[in-house]
Amino acid sequence: MDIKYKPTIGLEVHAELKTKTKMFCACKNDSDEERPNVNICPVCMGHPGTLPVINKEAVRSVLKVGLAIGGELARFSEFDRKNYFYPDIPKGYQISQYKYPLVSGGELAGVSITRVHLEEDTGTSSHDGEHSLVNFNRAGVPLMELVTEPVMHSSEEVVHFGKELQMLLQYLEVAEANMEKGEMRLEANISVAPQRSDLEEGPKGQTLGTKVEVKNLNSFRAAERAVEYEIKRQTELLESGGKVDQETRGWNEGKQSTFSQRSKEDSHDYRYFPDPDLPKLNLSLVPEFDKEVLMSQLKETPNQKRDKFKKDYSIKESDVEFYISSRDFSNLFEASAKELAGGDFQLLSNYVVSDLSGIGEKALKISPEDLAELIKMAGSGEVSSRGAKDIIAKMIETGEAPKVIAEKSGLFQKSDEGELLAVVEKIVGENPEVVTEYKAGKAEVLQFLVGQGMKASKGSANPKVLADLFKQKLS
Repeated sequence: MDIKYKPTIGLEVHAELKTKTKMFCACKNDSDEERPNVNICPVCMGHPGTLPVINKEAVRSVLKVGLAIGGELARFSEFDRKNYFYPDIPKGYQISQYKYPLVSGGELAGVSITRVHLEEDTGTSSHDGEHSLVNFNRAGVPLMELVTEPVMHSSEEVVHFGKELQMLLQYLEVAEANMEKGEMRLEANISVAPQRSDLEEGPKGQTLGTKVEVKNLNSFRAAERAVEYEIKRQTELLESGGKVDQETRGWNEGKQSTFSQRSKEDSHDYRYFPDPDLPKLNLSLVPEFDKEVLMSQLKETPNQKRDKFKKDYSIKESDVEFYISSRDFSNLFEASAKELAGGDFQLLSNYVVSDLSGIGEKALKISPEDLAELIKMAGSGEVSSRGAKDIIAKMIETGEAPKVIAEKSGLFQKSDEGELLAVVEKIVGENPEVVTEYKAGKAEVLQFLVGQGMKASKGSANPKVLADLFKQKLS
């Protein structure tokens, strides 16, 4: 019996919430603050005698995420103390949630969700070789933790899920989720277990391999490479007769490898107990946390936008995905589509995706009305594709309407048959051999003749009208 090794991956995703203040105090929540230890107070520093106060907006944000993923919102919840020591945790414990999370279950991007709970972030440490410095500006910032079921089996699935969650948080406007700033971090729980190769899936309830957690992956590239490295490391270890140890590992970007940090703790190691300074949350008694009230406040989600674009515009799937991740250009497309009133949405999308996005933010200066007018001109043949691109550049530069630019620059295509017939006769007279080939059945040479006609008219002729005139002349 052949044995193959199957990886199984679950994620823990931490995302800082976009609130004005920290989770349990009135200090400013500002990830852009560069001065160390300015957004701190006795509460978030854990001074004796201070009392935390729950940030209601942070609770609301997590409940909105729960609704968006189809999770079950808690009727009762509470905060717990997670006890462990690290220099950037000023209290000596972290206020988190254990037994009663705010959200249970749900699904996103085909991945089942275990729970979503709320806690406070830690400070940040920096090391220069001789000294270690701690900045507590981030300590106490509201931190959402989302835990998935162990149902992923590849780095591609991990990255896809991470990107979908990042977009969801941004669409809901509950988090910026900027990984470069550390506002969103991934932790991957990876195990590899032997599986019979003649079974597509292992038997129900199949025992997973020993779980290894890779901490603080702060980019999708790092997550992808860390997962791939760890799958390879564990597989090779098992194939050689070795044993995988349960542990926490870090990711070394320079060496492109994971490294051991410490033995993996279990939940009992943290000695969770309900925080005695914080009240229990009977969420069902808070009117503003009612499910219907929260639903009315939800922003459009990426999946809702996907469905709408496919239904209303019938554009390419790759274009839809572009708009899901490029919200500014998505807004420009939608506003322009309204002005088209049932026009050629795919043609509009072609120009937005291929031309405007390549120009960048400057292209967003074009008004939806002007863009829609240009698409009508290009679709009707008033201007050529090349002419439309030139008009776009002028629209950004001058802000003038497309018809004004086309008139000034001589970019309107000539469709007057009487005027173009002279061009056709001239080209036919200059290319007798090509004419002979066409009449002998070589239809593809027609494009050569049209090209010569466009050249002779300095690009002003309508190529479709030109082609029709050549066909009439040569028949």
